[in-house]
Amino acid sequence: MRATWHRLRQEPRALWAGLVLIHVTVFLLALPMLLDGQLAGDLPVYSSWATEAVVGGLWPVFSFDWVYPAGAIVPVVLPRILGNDLYEVVWFVMIGAANAAALWALIRWGRKVRDQTAAGWWVLTVAILAPVDLLRLEGLTAPAVVVALLFLATRPRAAGLLLAAATWVKVWPAAVIVSIAVVSTKRWIVIAMGALVSAGVTLIVVLGGGGSSLASFVNAQNGRPLQLEAPLATPWVWMTMFRVPGASVFHDSHLVTEEVTGPGDRWLIENGTTVMLLVMAALVVLLAVATRRLAASVHPMGREVDLVLVGALSLATAFIVFNKVGSPQYMLWLTPIVAVGLVIRPPDWKVPAILLLVIAALTTIVFPSFYFALIALNPVVVTVLAARNVLLVVLLGWSVSKLGVAAFVHQPVPLGTRPLGAPVRNTSY
Repeated sequence: MRATWHRLRQEPRALWAGLVLIHVTVFLLALPMLLDGQLAGDLPVYSSWATEAVVGGLWPVFSFDWVYPAGAIVPVVLPRILGNDLYEVVWFVMIGAANAAALWALIRWGRKVRDQTAAGWWVLTVAILAPVDLLRLEGLTAPAVVVALLFLATRPRAAGLLLAAATWVKVWPAAVIVSIAVVSTKRWIVIAMGALVSAGVTLIVVLGGGGSSLASFVNAQNGRPLQLEAPLATPWVWMTMFRVPGASVFHDSHLVTEEVTGPGDRWLIENGTTVMLLVMAALVVLLAVATRRLAASVHPMGREVDLVLVGALSLATAFIVFNKVGSPQYMLWLTPIVAVGLVIRPPDWKVPAILLLVIAALTTIVFPSFYFALIALNPVVVTVLAARNVLLVVLLGWSVSKLGVAAFVHQPVPLGTRPLGAPVRNTSY
C-alpha cells in the first residue's frame, strides 16, 4: 500500500486524474439535487444573493450590509452568468479551475525538487474536505494562496495581487499577508499590490453607493454566541451533553448556524474577539523577533520562506482556535500553507501534514457526515469533534514552538534551508 501511494504521488498524471475524479464524483453526487431544482452546500445561499443582485438589483455591500468582503461578490455572482439553472455547473467549473491552478503550481515546483509529495498531499486534502472545498468560497481562496506563496520569491507582484484579491473574498489570507509583511524582503511589493487592489475595490464600492457597507463584514460576527463546532465552544458542548442547567444548543435562523450557550459563556462572547486579537498580536511580536534574528544570520534567504510559512500557519491556526465561529471550511485556511511547506522541505513539514490530514478527516466525519448527530449531542460525535479541536491546538503548539526556536534558540531552525526552486541541500546552515 505504501509503495503504491509513493508511486501515485510521484506521477503527475495520476494526480491530475485524482483531482478530476474528485470533482466529477462530487458533482455526480450533487446531480440528483440539481435535477430536482436544489443546490448543494452553501450554493443555495450564494445563488439567492446572485439572483437578488442580477434580477432584483439588490447587490450585496452596494445595497445592504454583507457578511463577506466586497470582493466575494465576483465569485458569488459570476456563476449566474448562464442563468440560475446552471449556477452549480458554472460553480464547479470555477472551483475546478482554481484547484487545477494550485495543483499545476505544486507539480511545477515539485519537479524542481524531484518530489511530488506536496501535490499528492494537496489532492488528498481536496478529497477529504470535498464537501466544503468544492461547495464554499474557501475552495477558491485556498488555491489562490497556494499559488501566491509559491510565486512569492520569483513573482512577488503576482503573489501580492493574488493574496489581496483572496483577502477581499474571505478575510483569512490576511494572516499570510501579515507574515509576509513581517518576514519577507518582498514585503513592500506585496503591500503595494495589496494597497492597489484595496484602493480599486474601495473606489468601485464608494462610486456604487456602498461606502457605508464596505467594512460591514468586520462587525458581522460581533456579539454572536459560540458556534457549535468552534474550539472555544468545546466546554459548553460537553456541558450541554451532560445536561448542565442553563447549557443548550440552539439554531440561529439569521446566520443559519448552530450555536451553544451555557454558564459562563457571556464573558467569552463579549471578550472572545479581543482575546483572539491579543494572541495574534503576541504571535506577530514573536515573529518579528525571529525575523530580526534571521536577518542577522549568515544565510537569511535560505530560511526566509520557511519563517513566512510558520508565521502564517501560527496566525491562521490561532484565528481558528481562538475564534467564536468554527465552520468546517476553516480547515482550508491551513492546507495551502502546509502544502507549500511540503514543497520547501517535506521532512520538516511531515508532522503538520499528518496532523492536518487527521484534522480534515475528523472535520468531514462531523460535517457533513454526522452533523445531525452532533446537534443531537451524540457522545461519539461530540468526542470526535473534541478530538479535532484538541488537534488544532496541537497544530498551533507546533507552529508556535517553531517560532520560539527561531526567535530564542541559538542553533538554526530545523526548517528548510533554501529559497523556492534552489537545489536541495543535505545539511542545514
